[in-house]
Amino acid sequence: MKPLAGKVALVAGATRGAGRAIAIELGAAGATVYVTGRTTRTQVSEYGRPETIEETAELVDQAGGRGIAVQVDHLEPGKVQALVTRIDEEQGRLDILVNDIWGGELLVDWHKPVWEHSLENGLRMLRLALDTHLITNHCAMPLLLRTGGGLVVEMTDGTAEYNAANYRLSMFYDLAKTSVLRLAWALAKELEPYGCTAVALTPGWMRSEIMLETFGVTEDNWREAAIREPHFVISESPRFTGRAVAALAADPNVRRWNGQSLSSGQLARIYGFTDLDGSQPDCWRYIVEVQDAGKPANAEGYR
Repeated sequence: MKPLAGKVALVAGATRGAGRAIAIELGAAGATVYVTGRTTRTQVSEYGRPETIEETAELVDQAGGRGIAVQVDHLEPGKVQALVTRIDEEQGRLDILVNDIWGGELLVDWHKPVWEHSLENGLRMLRLALDTHLITNHCAMPLLLRTGGGLVVEMTDGTAEYNAANYRLSMFYDLAKTSVLRLAWALAKELEPYGCTAVALTPGWMRSEIMLETFGVTEDNWREAAIREPHFVISESPRFTGRAVAALAADPNVRRWNGQSLSSGQLARIYGFTDLDGSQPDCWRYIVEVQDAGKPANAEGYR
C-alpha cells in the first residue's frame, strides 16, 4: 500500500539523521520527496561529514518513492525561494513540509554559562535552528496553502512538557530547541483557517550516524553501547521518527494534532508502527519515569 502516492514532500535538512530517515519513510509510503542539504558529492559543508543529499535521494528511490536532491542553504532566502519555485514548476503542489534543518551539534559548549559560551557559535546555532525554519516557512507556505490540507512538521529535541521543566545544559541550545516548539504552535494558529496542520515532533535518543560513531557501534550491534551507557537501551533508530512523520502525513484526521508537541514514542503507540527491530521505544516517558526518578536503567515496558 502506498498511502502517500501522488503526494509531494519537501524534507529540508535531509542529508543525514532524522531528515534522511523521514525522507526514506515518506518515499516508502509513495511520496515524491525533495531532499535538501548543503553536502553533495562535490561539496562538503562545515560539518565535514561523508553523507550526501544524493545518497538520501537514492535511498528514497530504493524505498519505493521518488527522491530529488537539491543543494540548498536554508539561511539564504533566494535559494529557498528558487527551490519552492522549482517544486511548483515540476510538481504543481506541496503537501508535506518537514523542517529538520539543524547543523548545530558542533557549536554547543555543553555545561558552559552564556558568558563563557562562544558567542559566535551560540548565535550561529540559533540562526541554524530558527532562521532556517522561518525562511523556509515564509517561502513554502503559499504553495502548501494553495494545495490545501498540507502538513508542516517542525523537528526539534524534547517535548514541550520536558523542555518547559528542564534546562538543556546550554542557554543557546535550550533556546534553539524550545523556540522551535513555539514556532510550530504559532504556525498552527496561522494555518488553521486554511485547513492545514503544523506540529512539533521530537525523536527520542536517536541513533544518528554521529551518535553511533560516538559510541563506537553500528546499527547492527548498537546494544553493545549499553555496556558503557545503560540508558542507551531506550535509544531508537532514525527510521522510527521517519515512520512517525509518514503516519502523520497519511492520517486523514491529522488536524487533531494541530499546534501540538509530539514524540515518536507517543505516536508509535497511537498509530501502531514499530522501529526496525519491531520495538516501540518511548524515550521521553522513560526519562521521566526511570532516569529522572533515579531508578536503575531498565527498558522493559518502554520498548
